[in-house]
Formats: sequence, structure tokens, C-alpha cells
Amino acid sequence: MKNGMRKKATIYDLSVLSGNSPSTVSAVLNGTWRKRRIKETTAALIRDLAEKYQYTANRQAQGLRSSRSGLVGLLLPVHDNRYFSSMAQTFEAHVRSKGQCPIVVSASRDPQEERDTAATLISYSIDELFICGATDPDGVHEVCEKAGLKHINIDLPGSKVASVISDNYEGGRMLTEAIIRQFPADKPLAPEELYLFGGRNDHASHERIRGFRAVKRELLAGDPDICIQTTGYSPNNTRIAFEAFYKQEGRLPRALFVNSSINFEGFLRFMAGHPHETFADMVVGCYDYDPFASFLPFPVIMIRQDIESMLAKAFEVMEEPRSAPTVHMIRPELIKPRTALAGPLDALKDID
Repeated sequence: MKNGMRKKATIYDLSVLSGNSPSTVSAVLNGTWRKRRIKETTAALIRDLAEKYQYTANRQAQGLRSSRSGLVGLLLPVHDNRYFSSMAQTFEAHVRSKGQCPIVVSASRDPQEERDTAATLISYSIDELFICGATDPDGVHEVCEKAGLKHINIDLPGSKVASVISDNYEGGRMLTEAIIRQFPADKPLAPEELYLFGGRNDHASHERIRGFRAVKRELLAGDPDICIQTTGYSPNNTRIAFEAFYKQEGRLPRALFVNSSINFEGFLRFMAGHPHETFADMVVGCYDYDPFASFLPFPVIMIRQDIESMLAKAFEVMEEPRSAPTVHMIRPELIKPRTALAGPLDALKDID
């Protein structure tokens, strides 16, 4: 088969080109090759040939043969957020590597919309659903369970099915300690000078706040309740909270723990209305990573949640027999100020 031919390759073409049986090629393309103990080098060769010769699976024919559509869903709360967009990008790459087709949708943190969207995806005969950051994961579970659809929670846990989440308590501890130790010994931070802004009454916020308070008590010997300002995840609500604090105190705290990059956007909106001097000599920690924020004129320490490991574990658990709902926690990474990391967008290919 010549590379310049318009006709796309079939499994049998790839079998001839790779020197492997059609069943081996099929196992690589549908993601079951590890179960058959096919070598990694063989799988890589077949995937490279499939891309080179523009192999496209016939989803309709596959569905008729296997009662599977090859469609795998990811339900997000929002798209406009680096953490969730990276989640989507990494998810899509993983699904495509298994020869399947990803479908990514959002439900805007609306519990009813989450259930309705899950029902719509089920009507399109998706094979699996990854439920990320759902406001009501158990409500989505009920919809999936009724339809007999395999599903798993990511980012926020549910009580009915397995979940893979960040270790938010440990991440909260790591970030709080890094903020405190950023201050010199001759100008130490006092307990009332370190505030947490953002988050709401969800598992992730609760665990981050628990870690924040534990480290403040250990290192600063104090933890005033007033230092916790839960604003929800709205950037505008966060901005309003900063404006109210500034109006009352005439200044900002010396140190801030901002509960997510969405809340950090609210902080940036507050910054836009105030002079540079307002932010001199302060230290900020953000529980999420964004390379642009990392290069602000004051130190910004960040927590990067390990999306790659979270998804790898979720796909692994999805293949296991159904068991009691277990929460699998993945340790996040502390990122120093002025750091630009590689991400899923680096995998994009330039096309001439």
C-alpha cells in the first residue's frame, strides 16, 4: 500500500505492513493489547502505521459486532479553566490511543444538568462515562446505574462508585507550609496575616481548608476563623470578597492561599483596579497551576494536580471488576514561583 494513495488503511492493510496478525492489530487499535500480552514495541509500531496510513475505525460495524459503540464520555463542570481543559486534552489522547472516540461535555456545576447530560450521553450508546468534578456525583451515578453504564468519579468523590481524586489534604498542607516558609526569619508571618479565599462546601475545599488550618496551627501556633473566606468558585464573587476585605482593612493580608485558579481569576480582577503598591511584599499560593500567574511580580506558589496519573488510575480501575466504592488519592505537586511546565498541548502536531 503506497503512502500517497487516497484510500485509508484497513486492519488487514496494517496487518501486512506490520507483519502481525489481524487479531493483533485489532487488539492494539481497540486498546486490549496489554491483556493479550502484546509487546509495547509492537503496539507502538501498529499505532504509528495507523496514523501514517490514516486508519479510521468503522464505529458502526464495530458496534454491531461487539455491542459497543467505541464512544467514551467525560462529563466536566466547565471548560474555561486550565485544569479542566488539561483534563479533557489528556482524556482525549488516552481514549484515542485505545482506538476509541472521546466525547467531552460540561454541565456548568448544575446538578440537574449533570443528570440530564448523562442521560443524553447514554442515549448515544457511550460505553463508559468519566464523571469529573460533579456537584452531585451520586445523582449521576443513579442515572448510569439504571442504564447499566460503567462509570467512575474523578476530581470529586461519590459514595456509590469508585473515585480517583487529588490528595487535597496533603496538597493543602504542602501549599500552606511553602507560603509560610517563603517569609524570612526576621519578618515571620503571624497567624492572622495568612488568609484563605475561595472554595465552597465540597470535598476538595473541605480537605484543602483542613490541611491549611492544620499547618497554621503547627507552624504559626494559631488559626483564627476569620482567616477562612469561602466565596464559592465564582471569579466575580471572589473579586467582591477581596474588595470588601480591602475596604474594611485598608490593605491585603501579607499572605494568601487561593483555593483554585477560578478564584485566582477573581483575585486578578481585584488587582486590575488597584495600584502595584497594593501587592508589594505579599506572597500568594494558588491551588492549581497556571504558567502566566507564576510570573506575576510577587511570589506565586502553586499546586499542580497530577491529571495524567489521575486519569491513568481511572482507566485502570474502569477495567477492573466492580467492587466496593473506593477512593484512590493521587499526590499533587508543589510548583515554585516563576516556573513554566510542559503540558498536554505540547503533544499537538504542526501541520504544514
